[in-house]
Amino acid sequence: MSQMKLRARLLMGTISLVGALAAPGWAHAQETTQGPLQTNAAAQDAAARKADAQAPAVDPTAASDAAGGDIIVVGNRYDATDLQMRSANTTNVLSADDLAHTAVHNVAEALGLLPGINVMNTGSAFAGGVDGASRGEGMFVSVRGLNAEYNLNLINGVNVAQGNPYSRGVQLSLLPPSGLQTIVLNKTSQADMLGDAIGGTIDFRTPSAFDYRDSVRASVTAGGRLESRARAYNKDGLGYNIGGDFSTKFGKNKEFGFYVSGFYDIRHYANSLVGGIQASGCCDFGFDFAVQNADGSNPSNLDPAANLILTGANFGMSSGSTERFGGNGSFDWRPDDDTAVYARVTYAQANTEQNSHLTQIIGMNKKTGSNGTPLGNGLYAPIISNVSTRFWYETNPALAKLGTAQIGGEHRTGALTITPNIFYSWGTNARPNHIEVAARTLGTDGNGLAFGGGTLFGYKNGYPEPLLTPQLYNALNNIAGMPAAGGAPEYTPQTSSQKKGGAKIDLRYDFEGSALKFIKVGGRIETSRRTITNRDYTVPNYGGAATFGDLGIISKTYPSVWPGRYGWAVPEIDQGKLFALFDKLGGATDATIDTCGSNPINSFNCNTQRATETVYATYAMAQVDVGDLQLIPGVRYEHSDIHNTFWVTPNVNGVTGTGAFDSNVARFDAVLPSIAANYRPNRNSVYRASVWTSYVRPPFLQLGGGANTVVSGGVTTITKGNPDLKAIRALNIDASGEWDFSHGGHIMLAGFYKHLRNYIYDNGSSAGIVTGTNVGVTQGTVTFMPQNGGSGDIYGIEIAARQKLSGLPGFLSGFGVAGNITRQWTRVDVLGDGTRMDRIQNAPDLLANAQLFYERGPVTFDINYNHAGSYVSVYDTLGKGAQWDNVWVRPINRVDLHAGFAATDKLKFDISVSNVFNTYSYWAHIGKNSLAVSDIVNSGTTSLLTATWKM
Repeated sequence: MSQMKLRARLLMGTISLVGALAAPGWAHAQETTQGPLQTNAAAQDAAARKADAQAPAVDPTAASDAAGGDIIVVGNRYDATDLQMRSANTTNVLSADDLAHTAVHNVAEALGLLPGINVMNTGSAFAGGVDGASRGEGMFVSVRGLNAEYNLNLINGVNVAQGNPYSRGVQLSLLPPSGLQTIVLNKTSQADMLGDAIGGTIDFRTPSAFDYRDSVRASVTAGGRLESRARAYNKDGLGYNIGGDFSTKFGKNKEFGFYVSGFYDIRHYANSLVGGIQASGCCDFGFDFAVQNADGSNPSNLDPAANLILTGANFGMSSGSTERFGGNGSFDWRPDDDTAVYARVTYAQANTEQNSHLTQIIGMNKKTGSNGTPLGNGLYAPIISNVSTRFWYETNPALAKLGTAQIGGEHRTGALTITPNIFYSWGTNARPNHIEVAARTLGTDGNGLAFGGGTLFGYKNGYPEPLLTPQLYNALNNIAGMPAAGGAPEYTPQTSSQKKGGAKIDLRYDFEGSALKFIKVGGRIETSRRTITNRDYTVPNYGGAATFGDLGIISKTYPSVWPGRYGWAVPEIDQGKLFALFDKLGGATDATIDTCGSNPINSFNCNTQRATETVYATYAMAQVDVGDLQLIPGVRYEHSDIHNTFWVTPNVNGVTGTGAFDSNVARFDAVLPSIAANYRPNRNSVYRASVWTSYVRPPFLQLGGGANTVVSGGVTTITKGNPDLKAIRALNIDASGEWDFSHGGHIMLAGFYKHLRNYIYDNGSSAGIVTGTNVGVTQGTVTFMPQNGGSGDIYGIEIAARQKLSGLPGFLSGFGVAGNITRQWTRVDVLGDGTRMDRIQNAPDLLANAQLFYERGPVTFDINYNHAGSYVSVYDTLGKGAQWDNVWVRPINRVDLHAGFAATDKLKFDISVSNVFNTYSYWAHIGKNSLAVSDIVNSGTTSLLTATWKM
């Protein structure tokens, strides 16, 4: 036994939750959890390095006591850095300590601390756009310029179920930062990792009993929270959290380990919003051009985005609560040094109640083009003849569930290591009780009150300011007195779920005394089932009520719809009374279902889609060491079969018939070669380079969405999904270097390039690019299907650094600085015909984090600054077939604070404040340089106080 390993064993009693790598060639998150044989050896090597800074480095080419290695949980920032250094691929790691030092709502926001990560407050779910953003928390992340569906999310190595209805992305707001110990972001892949990740693979890790020093230990955490924006509405804005964990090792030789944890938290929020983009589509069409041609179009010499004016917008309060709970458990059996068996389970659930109370100002009877005001030279300005003041209440509840379970083991016999694993995951994203109701001022012709002006809104610091007459303002300020008209109660339950499971086996053979260090092969099968439903029920009237107030559903009225900015009142709706009214007026029956017309059978099934997907995979890889250089070549093959079932609705000469379910099959094959090189000239530096290939299968919606067949005038028009869509392919090139310095210094520099083919973008519930082809001579068939886009390129640079200023005298030695910056460039052929080259969705050019921290004795303190640059979120939102009407999201700048105090070695207090300067949390606008038509959300600041007791 080497002195290094002996020293590590003697010092194991001084570490807790430390993970490192026994063999750096395996320092990445595998496709399922690696066996735990390497855990103790990995932790021992980490302890030894910490105990004696002058000791020689652990030989990176030699396996230690364990065969293989893997990323385990890490307890603090320095262990996370150590883990990154020893990794064979480019990774970023958030430790348990990093997660504790944040002021964030969930792990999506925590990931924003890492280079190359953009956090989005909305995305492709049932509630997107400003509806999702007004919850005031991060929901999805993009990695290195690629949207959520281009990345994989794992929990303890298990590929989690994708419950979202319209994409393969996973809504990460479900997971609290307190429910995890380590997050590993793999930015490059190797052959033994799942192939359908182009941006990155995110592995959320939970501990086992063998990650702790003590045979029996436990901890309890409790805390409270306060949301400032809710307080502005005189709501309490309070919430709390409680959690705990327990672990024990038992048996004659402590060969058994058991770990369990649980958490519960709840937040109550009330956020302010403006919905300009929200009102720009059907059926308010709240935009126009300030200067127009005679036909109402934009003059060719004017920038259409700069020429936009706002003619309708929503102003409101989005309030509700999010309640999350769940836990993790693991059982391990390690009868000897060569055998280990484990079982792990995780579960998280989030129940969100969201009530959007929206006052509306909508221009009506617009006179455009030559009917407007003449400006000379054949140009005109629009006239807004009437303004309709309205109220719209909608709920956007969300029920999200995510669970994983796995059983596996690892057995080493001689030079051969066998690692089998069986896994299962289930996920749900549902909007179970979406209901809405509306009211509006009718006026003499049903279009509201007279206005006659050409401009409905002015602006102050980019915020729209309504230019209302006293009569219009009074009407807006009296929602209860509005006629009960414009939108009787409507109920839309929506569900989306996926269940997936499978098995895998890995075989690794180690060689001694040879440049060839190991050969590894494996096989994997995974099958999933997915179901989406979306049904709509509308009752015919308001039950004879004359005014909106007569409905009896208003519980109270807030004097200001946006305190401090917009002064008219907004009512709060009692959701229970609204559902009672809906049931009284007809409820959810065959008579009221109208999802796709009046045929109840069609309406029940038209938005139903089911799919099964089976993926078979095999791979082979090896590691060859030449001096300080490691070479890791490999190849992976994946084959996928996807069976889609969907509803087909026929229509012949205007008569809709009863449809039926149909199906199609999509198949994908991918051969994915890769090679990685790592050069380690000394223990304090590593240089990496890799070339790897990857792919992403298209969303289920675009492969097998519902179909319509219309026969009219001898022409058959078919609209349906496209099972012949191509998978998005990527060639990835990555180079990086990392350097450790004395006194807690670390620098990472990375450059990356990705070339994409067959691009597909996220278009929510719509199919994206849809083209039609006329087939036939005299009586043709026109088929409309989603199509792939073209090719694209992403390249960028990342730099991250951290330095403890321990050379300063006295208490100043506790200070330190850290930060990271990402500069990336993206360009893609959106349509596939070369006519529209655009930025890739959700990919800011610039991302940055900066941190000033203090850690000395019992005191810790952090000031965190986060910046995300502007980016495109939606292409061509107005349907103009152009780039100018893309939706852009404005830059986000946020400052968070954290302070911690360890009162004893068992009791610690933490206080965090997110968004200290109360900046907007979301601001989207149509046109890169125009704020005329915007969605804006202010969610205020969030303060958290927690106490943790360790036993």
